[in-house]
Amino acid sequence: MKRKEKFKYNPETLSYEKVTLTWREHLMRFIIVMAPAVVLGFLFHLAFSGMFVSPREIELEKDNTFLNEQLEEMKPRLALAMEVLDDISKRDNEIYRVIFNAEKFPDHIRKMGTGGSDDYSELVGYQSSQKVIENAKMIKDLEKALYAQSLSFDEVISLAKEKEEMLAAIPAIQPVSNLDLTRIASGFGYRIDPIYKTKKMHTGLDFTADTGTPVYATGNGVVVECEVKRWGYGQSVIVDHGFGYRTRYAHLSEFKCKPGDKVVRGQIIGLVGSTGKSTAPHLHYEVEKNGQKINPIHYFHSDISPEQYETLIDMASNANQSFD
Repeated sequence: MKRKEKFKYNPETLSYEKVTLTWREHLMRFIIVMAPAVVLGFLFHLAFSGMFVSPREIELEKDNTFLNEQLEEMKPRLALAMEVLDDISKRDNEIYRVIFNAEKFPDHIRKMGTGGSDDYSELVGYQSSQKVIENAKMIKDLEKALYAQSLSFDEVISLAKEKEEMLAAIPAIQPVSNLDLTRIASGFGYRIDPIYKTKKMHTGLDFTADTGTPVYATGNGVVVECEVKRWGYGQSVIVDHGFGYRTRYAHLSEFKCKPGDKVVRGQIIGLVGSTGKSTAPHLHYEVEKNGQKINPIHYFHSDISPEQYETLIDMASNANQSFD
């Protein structure tokens, strides 16, 4: 249908003229017509969106609820994991390290600082930000603590391996076969010198034995010297066992090793004799710990029973005359 044309009377020309609208007038008319429709549509949208929830919104709300529940459940589980790790750390310090005579693992490494707030800036601004940040901090603390504990266990493993070597190296048997416990002639301590008849410090144990009786290394080690003297120790072998231990086997009639040889516990390194300052065939045996001569009797624990050990201590404690 053809739109009706409008005319307006012009008093100057005394005639009717066709009405023509400018673009501004067209725009204003459009706005006047459309404004109520837009407002009405917006009002309808608000009304219906408040009354009805879309399937997509229902799904999102369900997911959000599920994630919040998971965040809540995760927190106590992380706390429990941290408690278990704390218990492991306590055992590490109070049991494992005590066994290997090691210092406690440094606390400043176990608690290697937590991250600053900037570490979690990308997690801010969401509905569950607080819960997520709290869990993220706990996870980070747990990761650092686990790493520190792994370093500690690496050290404990190294100590255990070293402990095996140390146990094999420590002098732990008698240097001559002495199962009947009749061969200790003089113990550690002040004894009567057989030559000068004066009291002097005897820094080892004297084992009586026939010339040619085998002498055994009492622990794993390296022969550092096969000493030959006309007086004093006579012919003697010195073994370095490591870990601060050295042993000396003196007055030998013959060497069965040479400097630089690696020896193991129970290996024959010489034969009993009476060389040097000696009044009869015997073995003079010494143990050093960190340069200090100590009583060898305390290191016989691998080849005799507790009862035999007590008997040995009684025999060695008698203040008799030494053989050298």
